[in-house]
Amino acid sequence: MAPDPPSLPYRGVLFDLLTALLDSWTLWNQAAGGPAAGLRWRKRYLDLTYGQGKYREYASLVRQAAMEASVPPVAPDALLEGWDALEPWPDAGSLLANLSVPFGVVTNCSDALAARAAARLPIAPAIVISAERAGAYKPDPRPYRLALHELGLAAGEVAFVAGSPFDLPGAAGVGLATFWHNRLGLTRPPGFPSPVAETSTLAGLGQWLREPVRR
Repeated sequence: MAPDPPSLPYRGVLFDLLTALLDSWTLWNQAAGGPAAGLRWRKRYLDLTYGQGKYREYASLVRQAAMEASVPPVAPDALLEGWDALEPWPDAGSLLANLSVPFGVVTNCSDALAARAAARLPIAPAIVISAERAGAYKPDPRPYRLALHELGLAAGEVAFVAGSPFDLPGAAGVGLATFWHNRLGLTRPPGFPSPVAETSTLAGLGQWLREPVRR
């Protein structure tokens, strides 16, 4: 009989879906025609979504970012049509299998795309919160608060795992212990709060999650 997974100092864990658990960067690069164009497009998209606030159709933001980043006009359609090719990071399955508490995902996209992306995970999350359903894009507090409500937990009982630095102020702002799975070695913008811990792998994250947070 396999031993029980190590206990966590939290009653739930929330993840950013498209960067913390899934490798969406590869899909964006393929749709854009290469890594340089993909990175340029993705950065502009992040600026738009994280500055948006109230929900606006996700596809329209993707298309606006493509135009402003000067990527091929076919790129947005290629991205959305290829959505079901999203893959979890190689160490995602092991991390999720060893969580001893429920986990959910909070993602900046539409309901339909959130469901399709969540279906790519090796283990189904307890809750899936999209920007569309919350009525706002992260880092607005509404997506994080809706996730806490649906988990039935207080912010102090939950850890949040960011995939990009743009989640750091939003998650920390509602009182979540915020970790950063910084797979690509992105830079934290000036003035953004520091995460509890930063790691380049989900295996490393699993170790950090088991440590009590020093507030």
